[in-house]
Amino acid sequence: MMPAEDLYREELLEHYRNPQNYGKLRNADIRYRDFNPVCGDEVEVFIKSGNGIVKDVRFIGKGCAISQAAASIFTESIKGKKLFDVRQMGNDAVLGMLPVKVSHLRIKCALLAFKAVQKGIVMGGKA
Repeated sequence: MMPAEDLYREELLEHYRNPQNYGKLRNADIRYRDFNPVCGDEVEVFIKSGNGIVKDVRFIGKGCAISQAAASIFTESIKGKKLFDVRQMGNDAVLGMLPVKVSHLRIKCALLAFKAVQKGIVMGGKA
């Protein structure tokens, strides 16, 4: 039997190897590209909304396992949520979704997609 920490690590790697919501979304209402200049991770998010609700969300990007797996987990979690509620989320809520504790040095990686979504919502469109 695997120790719990190995199971959580494996769950993170599974999201990295087979990300949910990966790919571009045609006719997105919100589109935002962001990157982490420290490590080179990048992500572009696409959101289709209606009546203030996230109807669909996708992302593309490249980077470390944490940034890409976190994008997969985060995008899966916001489908069906109000844009307002997504905008109000905090870093701790997003970090709490991850199956592993992220070191201080990797927090920007883990929050990259979240920050891109928030910036996209605030800007209300494409950037």
